[in-house]
Amino acid sequence: MDFHRGVILNIDKPSGWTSFNVVQKVRSLTGVRKVGHSGTLDPMAVGVLLICTGKATKRVPELLELDKEYEAEIQIGLETDTLDITGSVIRTGEIPTGFAQKLTEILSNFIGEIPQIPPMVSALKRNGKPLYKLARQGIQVSLKSRIVHIHNIQLLGVSDSRFRLRVTCSKGTYIRALARDIGNQLRSPCTLSSLIRTRIGPYSRKEAWSIISFQEFIRQYLGKS
Repeated sequence: MDFHRGVILNIDKPSGWTSFNVVQKVRSLTGVRKVGHSGTLDPMAVGVLLICTGKATKRVPELLELDKEYEAEIQIGLETDTLDITGSVIRTGEIPTGFAQKLTEILSNFIGEIPQIPPMVSALKRNGKPLYKLARQGIQVSLKSRIVHIHNIQLLGVSDSRFRLRVTCSKGTYIRALARDIGNQLRSPCTLSSLIRTRIGPYSRKEAWSIISFQEFIRQYLGKS
């Protein structure tokens, strides 16, 4: 691999790491200063994160356009300020009786082009400042809905208070916001409890480097630790 000339790395981001943490790790291991990623994953999420080095960073806009696939677990009965389980609970509600049957009817409403209001805690910017930084300062701004495209939603399983989905969607789709909106139609608050990005375009998690395996590759073939 010629990291300076440019490569695209399919990295399986671990839980607890920010996307920038992965960029920094690749930069440190390869010795290449010019490193970027094509689509943020929240720290709690795991899965495919495409890292570009050297001249391959020019392909980031192209990679951002690729469709994405996720497997999500959603908790019923509570909503947080971040719309995922890492946030502070702002609303609770009863778990609807027979919600599994209701889900099969509701999910079809979210397939196709739909309006979606993004989360306040996100990397989107307002006047050049990321929304999550404004949220940390207690500043709330009015957010307009955006059109996103959800190609398919598959219900993978249901438990007493949670359900799992596989979602294939366009860029700009927030699965946390999808969880919130499904909750609104269920008439019970919902929040994202786990998220795996299983695919970006042709790049699959099954073929991704773990941080440990990539570090071992660097150690063996480039003589770095």
